Amino acid sequence: MERDHQGDRLQGAVKPTRSAALLLRDGTDAMRRSSRTAIEQAMNDPVPSFHPSPSRPKLRLPAGACDAHVHVFGSQRVFPFAADRPFTPADAPKEKLFALHAMLGIEHCVIVQSTCHGFDNSVVADALEAKNGDYRGVALLPATVDDAELKRLDALGFRGVRFNFMKHLGKGAGIEEAIALGGRLAKLGWHLQVHFEAALIEELAPWLKRSAVPVVIDHMGRVDASLGLDQPAFRSLLDLMRDERFRVKVSGSERISRKPAPWEDAISFARKLVAEFGERTLWGSDWPHPNLAAVPDDGVLVDLLAEIAPTEKERQALLVDNPRRFYGFAQ
Repeated sequence: MERDHQGDRLQGAVKPTRSAALLLRDGTDAMRRSSRTAIEQAMNDPVPSFHPSPSRPKLRLPAGACDAHVHVFGSQRVFPFAADRPFTPADAPKEKLFALHAMLGIEHCVIVQSTCHGFDNSVVADALEAKNGDYRGVALLPATVDDAELKRLDALGFRGVRFNFMKHLGKGAGIEEAIALGGRLAKLGWHLQVHFEAALIEELAPWLKRSAVPVVIDHMGRVDASLGLDQPAFRSLLDLMRDERFRVKVSGSERISRKPAPWEDAISFARKLVAEFGERTLWGSDWPHPNLAAVPDDGVLVDLLAEIAPTEKERQALLVDNPRRFYGFAQ
């Protein structure tokens, strides 16, 4: 009688009459099933993107220091990820962020809604509520959002809307829609925050100059540090920054660098921005560092500030005065 292979396995017996070819096939099938299971498990249980035990920085930050660019993910049990998310991170909840900031000496923060949570900004709102005005939020919203929702988020501590122009984060609203929204954001005193690929800066710049509200550019415009300070994308960023409506985050050294930590090729870009536009630069750790090949040490990122903003006066402006004035933190 012909026997069913799966039935044999379930019964826990391998018949002595089976051929070597069948045994080899059985082993190959098992390996394939094991591989599929491992892949599915990795997708459902991703590895944390943040350092489990970051070093304590050597640099002492000034009182009232602000980390102006972080995200929070989940926990998924309480704040499920969006069905159409472009990536699935491990949980990086507010409690982990708060503990990190306590260790680093950071008192204020700006939490930026991540695409993994889509347009439901509840996870950021929850973290803002826990900090009672010490943290602010930047939302992800459709360009068609109604005024009532903007007012609701404003009352919760949100102060801007982010638009992504990055291929790996999926297609969103066009730049013309983002600029059109600015007229309604102006009524609340909000700003636009933009995250774009360096190759797009020439295309986006004319639109951004039409903005009715201040514009914050993420991660030094995502320039490629290996191309040097004279590259066209960085020159275009400097040109935008000569307009006083613009601000730039000197975050993302680990993203624009083409070298391993401590990302030495990125420092000159951040330093130049701080030196030339000291009253309109902001700094952020970018915790929990999604979509990076290597997990950065947050203590090392903080210590880079000694080179990015070499004087106490520059660090006071970058970390305390600029974010307090722009995001409305209390004295």
